[in-house]
Amino acid sequence: MKGLILSGGKGTRLRPITFTSAKQLVPVANVPILFYGIQAIVEAGIKEIGIVVGDTKDEIKETVGDGSRWGAKVEYIEQEAPLGLAHAVMVSESYLGESSFVMYLGDNLIADGIAALVREFEEERPNSQILLAKVPNPESFGVAELKDGRVVSLEEKPKKPRSDLALVGVYMFDKTIFEAVKNIKPSWRNELEITDAIQYLIDHGYDVHPHVINGWWKDTGKLEDMLEANRIVLSRSRREIGGEVDEQSSIEGQVIIQPTAKIINSIIRGPAIIGAGSRIENSFIGPFTSIHENVEIYDSEIEHSIILQNCSILKIHRRIEGSLIGKNVKIHEAPPRPKAFRFMLGDNSFVGVYEK
Repeated sequence: MKGLILSGGKGTRLRPITFTSAKQLVPVANVPILFYGIQAIVEAGIKEIGIVVGDTKDEIKETVGDGSRWGAKVEYIEQEAPLGLAHAVMVSESYLGESSFVMYLGDNLIADGIAALVREFEEERPNSQILLAKVPNPESFGVAELKDGRVVSLEEKPKKPRSDLALVGVYMFDKTIFEAVKNIKPSWRNELEITDAIQYLIDHGYDVHPHVINGWWKDTGKLEDMLEANRIVLSRSRREIGGEVDEQSSIEGQVIIQPTAKIINSIIRGPAIIGAGSRIENSFIGPFTSIHENVEIYDSEIEHSIILQNCSILKIHRRIEGSLIGKNVKIHEAPPRPKAFRFMLGDNSFVGVYEK
């Protein structure tokens, strides 16, 4: 089998972060989301991986490289525009050839990997295997309707869902999927939908096997989901103190302090991770917080947040929480009166201001 990772989307729901960075490279527990997908595919025994890329191809190629760090061979497949998941499959046909393959959406995370699911697909040999999970908001996903354990219909983001079973961002196909993607029409979104391609397989008598997963799964396309994924991954981490911690500091619970990080007169309450080269002084870092590399935090409190590399947060006397802060951001105490707000914000930003 081969692996196919889709990494060409624009990440509009994570703007303004994704104006300057690929959404699949935003880190969860200081590791790019995309890396979790590559690792899951390699752990399933698949060493040939194609990554479908778009506008952010240069950044993704530079970050991922040739795949050798995972013991895999990575090749890149360019998609001229984000024209749908089925279109991504179509443009990958020359790479995939006659091979069966796993298709993995690059901004998804799945508990415990996919090795067992790949084995199931290889043993049972259906034409397609789809993963499903119960969700509270099925109208936001592709939705499957099952009857007597078989898939009877699929619909992309239905206004009136027929079930609460959402398509998880991992699919397995044999070569019959190429027949399907070539015989469907663009949807109202002007995209070739993978749900329509799978429906084609069902309607033409091919074997589509559903597997309802019980562990957690996250599509990290929104801020809330990104923070939740960060929380879950950190909760599964182990304590590892590799940096410097002075005697006035307290490290509580599952905390990772990477080499060359310095903790001075501060409390770090896990689960949390402090990246290499970061300096935390006179501060509180609360649970479910990821601090990336070379971040400076002084006299401030942060929890349940993701702080990217090279940030500076100084003397902020109200707690920062539920936040995703991009690279090279400076948040400093402003001088007192006369009061004024001064902002430089990207499109679709949200700022909450409270004044007594």
